[in-house]
Amino acid sequence: MNYWILALTFISVNLDFFFMLLFLLKKYSVPKVMLGYLLGNIILLIASYVIGKALAAFLPEWILGILGFLPIYMAFHDDDDDDDGAKNHRSPVLSVLITYLSVCAGCNLSIFLPVLVGETWTNFLATLIFISFLTILVVLLIKAVANIPAVSRVMEAHGEKLMKVCYVLIGLYVFWDSGLIEHLIHLF
Repeated sequence: MNYWILALTFISVNLDFFFMLLFLLKKYSVPKVMLGYLLGNIILLIASYVIGKALAAFLPEWILGILGFLPIYMAFHDDDDDDDGAKNHRSPVLSVLITYLSVCAGCNLSIFLPVLVGETWTNFLATLIFISFLTILVVLLIKAVANIPAVSRVMEAHGEKLMKVCYVLIGLYVFWDSGLIEHLIHLF
């Protein structure tokens, strides 16, 4: 297993989510963000490895574009009332996990699939450990960046609005990048 290729693959498929981590780390604690992000990576890696060929055969990539509705829904769902106690049932880990899966599922599945398809079970376990390490490292690095005073001021003043705009843009990007829009245009 080539760890440089794995690292490059991890960075390339998660680059857009690194920006989202700034927002999530302002809203939730580091361990909860780390756990949600880690679970998302593990779920997508296992899906890529175990059902990759079946997914490619039965679900074309453009169908994964439907996942773009999740971040758009989250942008318009009112999460501003954090102190009213009505949201105690909502898990920060689950929120991070759903955000990650909605933003990165299509890219991760389509990019990690060819990287992992021919690997042995032992190499796949090594990959899981390596990607888990990178996930934890990225959360800690982004938390350090989020604590820079200038970044903190911008996040305090405009964080919620910027995150909602980011969610909508990512949802639209998922529609476009997956080929869903192109597929729909060809239907009509």
